[in-house]
Amino acid sequence: MEEEMGGLGRPPVMIGGEVERVDGRALRYEEFVERYLMPNRPVLLTGLMDDWRAATDWLAPDGRAPNLPFFATHFGNSVVQVADCSKREFTDQKRREMTVAEFISYWLKLSSRKDSGVLRCNDDDESLLYLKDWHFFKEYPDYVAYRTPPFFTDDWLNLYLDSHLIHRDSDIHRDKNEINCADYRFVYMGPKGTWTPLHADVFRSYSWSANVCGRKLWLFLPPSQCHLVFDRNFRSSVYNVYDDVSEAQFPGFKKTIWLKCTQEQNEVIFVPSGWYHQVHNLEDTISINHNWFNAYNLSWVWGLLLRDYNVAKEYIEDIRDICDDFEGLCQRNLAANTGMNFYDFLIFITRFTLGNIIQLFHLRHEEGSINNLLTKSRYFITNLMSIRAVASKIKTVEAFAEENLKSCSVENHTAFSDVQKIFEEPEFHDLCSALKRTYESIDNQWEQDPQTRTALFCQDCFKCLKTDSGFLDFVISPTSKVCGPEDLVSLIDHAMEKTNGGCCNFSFPSELFDVEPFVV
Repeated sequence: MEEEMGGLGRPPVMIGGEVERVDGRALRYEEFVERYLMPNRPVLLTGLMDDWRAATDWLAPDGRAPNLPFFATHFGNSVVQVADCSKREFTDQKRREMTVAEFISYWLKLSSRKDSGVLRCNDDDESLLYLKDWHFFKEYPDYVAYRTPPFFTDDWLNLYLDSHLIHRDSDIHRDKNEINCADYRFVYMGPKGTWTPLHADVFRSYSWSANVCGRKLWLFLPPSQCHLVFDRNFRSSVYNVYDDVSEAQFPGFKKTIWLKCTQEQNEVIFVPSGWYHQVHNLEDTISINHNWFNAYNLSWVWGLLLRDYNVAKEYIEDIRDICDDFEGLCQRNLAANTGMNFYDFLIFITRFTLGNIIQLFHLRHEEGSINNLLTKSRYFITNLMSIRAVASKIKTVEAFAEENLKSCSVENHTAFSDVQKIFEEPEFHDLCSALKRTYESIDNQWEQDPQTRTALFCQDCFKCLKTDSGFLDFVISPTSKVCGPEDLVSLIDHAMEKTNGGCCNFSFPSELFDVEPFVV
């Protein structure tokens, strides 16, 4: 058993079950949504990596070990973040920058020492390094290493970042956006024994992780129990479940009940929102990982932003009376600590609202069977109803009070308020094109029905739409500006009313998005 666990031994926590393993080739997208996305459950998927270039290029001739010289030769000049798994720094592992060539050289030397039985020669040799968060997709767009499995392509986060900055304020995006927020598509590489401490994913996003080679042990804690890994003040959490966890500091930890799984080569794991997890490489491992969110976990993203905002505001509350722009300071701190602030989020959901409304408008004029049109419209209506549910919650938050919205930067205010200007932006056109491609690829029925399949968006679309009174009435009336979340709700309600009055008469259970996420 210990050999199977890569020398780790039995996890020192109560295991309540195994993560389900499913053949991804036999699973329809609608089934994945109903069984895993909506109930927020993890699953291990097989059979999704057979045609990946990475599954050949990145492997040694034995088909199991990583082809390390290939990376040094082809990508050696890339500068990457490397975590030292043997050194803790605050709540994470200590990081350093290296080139890929330097990291591969370290890995080859480590392997040589292991083979010879000499593991420690000096202080540097005691480090156990793990390459993390390499923005490979962004850095090498012409090298198509893999194809995102269809279950994960409805990825609002990366679709948005392919054409937009996450921050509009110049004093924020200069520091954060160029590297840290370029995208959330990563390559991880590490020798046997490397690991990632207990955590929940950025933005409380979903994630997926595909093992190109090697094996991983995953330990999962469901959101309903995540409070048990925190101290009494909810200020710190357990770092490593294999440590001798202090019962005095973390009194609830012994009550936790976990799921576990061993992920093999060529398997893809889906990590739901808000599940704390710890991951260990049982062999030399290379994986491809994405963080992502969409209609089904948008409320989780807002829940985390609201929690982190309240913490940031409480931390500086004592300077409110002497601060010229207290709300602006809260938002800058939120962006620095969480990666997105309230105004970034409002801009994000405004643009996805408009993009989905445009797709619905085109569907009203598309020929085809009612069932086919209803199938297509379901995606966009689901998205809009999710955004509406979140916008209805955020309109009561202090940051969106009229006086605070007036004080937000011109860049931010224009980016969510001026609908006509948004329609003219090339980056918004790109986002609409990406939405079209995404939902076409998800639903095979679209591909199989070329007689009724028409473009939901074209590059000249907005030139035509600007003179189309029907479109202007469908999208812009009753307002041409989004001055806050309440206007976004009105915009969605107007589009839904127009949709129900057209050929795509469709109702959707709004209670799906009324569930409050448990965010810690």
